Order: sequence, then structure tokens, then C-alpha cells
Amino acid sequence: MISAVILTYNEENILKDCLSALTFVDEIIVFDSFSTDRTLDIAKSFDAKVIQRKFDNYASQRNAALQAVSNSSSWILMVDADEIVTSELKTEIKKVVTMQNDTTMYRVRRKDMFQDQWIKQSSGYPTWFPRLFKNGTVTVAREINEEYITTGTEDLLQEHLIHYPFNKGLTWWLDKHNRYSEMEAQKMIDEIKEPVYFKNLFSKDPTVRRKTQKRISYRLPFRPTIVFIAFYVLRGGFLNGKAGYAFCKLRKTYEWMIDIKFKELKRQLKKSK
Repeated sequence: MISAVILTYNEENILKDCLSALTFVDEIIVFDSFSTDRTLDIAKSFDAKVIQRKFDNYASQRNAALQAVSNSSSWILMVDADEIVTSELKTEIKKVVTMQNDTTMYRVRRKDMFQDQWIKQSSGYPTWFPRLFKNGTVTVAREINEEYITTGTEDLLQEHLIHYPFNKGLTWWLDKHNRYSEMEAQKMIDEIKEPVYFKNLFSKDPTVRRKTQKRISYRLPFRPTIVFIAFYVLRGGFLNGKAGYAFCKLRKTYEWMIDIKFKELKRQLKKSK
């Protein structure tokens, strides 16, 4: 038995498409942060089980959602409301959940869509996101840009999710990343004190590699500009045309917001001592 879990908050623009792609699962749980739009009506129209919890941070919200799944479910598919499961990924999921092995967590790649196209190079593809878990084997850490810890082994699925991060519009995306930047700046304050192990850049675990890359980037001068060059030039974001350039500039803006808030937090901490 597979349970799909979707975290929601005012997702009326995209939720129908997300739920329509989940007809192959046995149960759908919409874990909602008290939406004020038509999200709950849409969820109920798909016979989804709706659970509401006040949002505090992403790790706590996801852990609470995982715990809401009944023991009768063997597997949990956790997708965001702006992610669509392709038919190819559906077939692959149905196959792997019947396999007898020690794998307890599967990671999936996403195709990020912007201005009606897949911005493959600009988005830093491929990035692997944990999405399919054996029930009771996974916990989530880190309040933002979460890290998933499993009691067993993990593997990779070859098919994709289609990701629509701009389905609510550009203004919403900027507002969201303004909030994210505050949380990331606080994490920078905490994590920059921790040592960096350069050997982890070559780890087989994508989470370890990404964490190490992030901690190294925290220490770089002109970090937002370096991020722009990395994605637009070195990773080939220019191949995505105007959409690629615009997205890389947005990414640079996000990193700049993190940096300036990080410096402000450091200044406030220094004054308080």
C-alpha cells in the first residue's frame, strides 16, 4: 500500500494537477497549514484525507506528516503541491515498491519549469530529492532545504517529477524566497562555525556533497556573483535563453538576500555581546 503525502498552503492553482497524477496510490493525505483559498475543497474532491497543522518549519511539518500515515501503508510518496508525477515515474514507483531489498528511501530528479520551458542548466540539474520512503524509516532534519535521514539504504529513481515553482507568479516566488533567505541566513550563522571536510565533495551521498558545497560557499567573497557565474556560465544556463538568464539573476538575488541578512545578523550578535 502506498500513501501519498502533500504539504499545502493556498495551492489552488496547481493542486488539481498534482492530485490528478496520483491516482495510482492507495491513499492521499493533504497535510495543510490552514489554507484560506480553495485548497481544501480541491483536496476533498479527490477524496483526500485532510489534516491541518500550524506551520512552524519544514522539518517539523514533514515529520508530522510522515507520522500521520497509518501503519497499514508500506510506502510513502511525499511530493510538494507544485510537483507532478509523470506517467513514467508512476510506472517506476509501482515497480520498485514490489522489490525485495534493503532500500528504504529513493531520490528523484525534478524538471524545473520557468517561462513555459524546462530550465535544465539554469536550475542546476540534476539535483536529487528524497521523495519515496518505506514507512517508519525516515526522519527529516534542518528547518529549510531539509535533510532526510533513513535507517536503511537509499537508491535513485531514473524518471522525473515536473516542478512548477512559479505557478503562483513571480511576486509570490520573490516573497517566498525573501522568507527563505531569513531562515538560510540564520542557518549560516549556526553552520559556518562547523568544520568543512573537503573530502565530502566526492561523497556518494548527494546530501553530504550538497551540504559541503553550501558550507564552502558560505565562506566565499562575492558569493552571489559566483553563484550566478556557476549556474549561467559554467553549468550552461545561457543555453536556456532569456528564461535561463532571468532565472540565474533571480538565483543571484536570492543569494544576495541571504548574504545581506547574514551580515546584519552578525552585526546584531556583535552588538549584543
